[in-house]
Amino acid sequence: MDTFAQPKSRIFSYQCNNLFEYLLVATSNEEINEQVQAEKNSFFDTYGAIVSVKTKPYITVTKFLAKEAMEETIIRWMNRAIGTQPRFSVLLNNYGGFPPHTIYMKVQQQQPFKQLFDALQSVNHYVQSNDCPPMQLVTKPHLAIAKQLSLPVFNVAIQDYAKKSFSASFDIGELVLLRRQHEFDDCKQLTRFQLSTS
Repeated sequence: MDTFAQPKSRIFSYQCNNLFEYLLVATSNEEINEQVQAEKNSFFDTYGAIVSVKTKPYITVTKFLAKEAMEETIIRWMNRAIGTQPRFSVLLNNYGGFPPHTIYMKVQQQQPFKQLFDALQSVNHYVQSNDCPPMQLVTKPHLAIAKQLSLPVFNVAIQDYAKKSFSASFDIGELVLLRRQHEFDDCKQLTRFQLSTS
């Protein structure tokens, strides 16, 4: 069974500064969710990594720290910025890994995620003007199969997944804003943003 020790100093830092972690994510459709969940369950059955089955599948566009009092403004500005961006398709193709802790499905198209991040620069300036760190662009969009792995589990799994293949595509028409107290907390959904249909 995989175990993972939480860095309490980082959690303490979030709480002392009254900061929450926010994630803006894209979710797949029900059919893809079922395929991904089946892969997560298979990973758990094979490697005993419980985090793989506890988390819902999503692709992170950006993540940032902010104060709860800033939420209303952040949501209003995000809604305006995201509503101007077109819907797009995503192709998942095979597997990759972030040593030493994550196995993921590769997202082929990175440009739409970069365009979304660029559209959110007014939100980024607002976050920084309130003494919070800048928003982080996820430079390699992906859909995680398993996270928070120990190095021995990762080393075995990445060799196994290098031999596997997977391919699926789906459309993204909305983004979801999540909030948690720290990076090892369960996420709470705050709102959804619709992408433009024109």
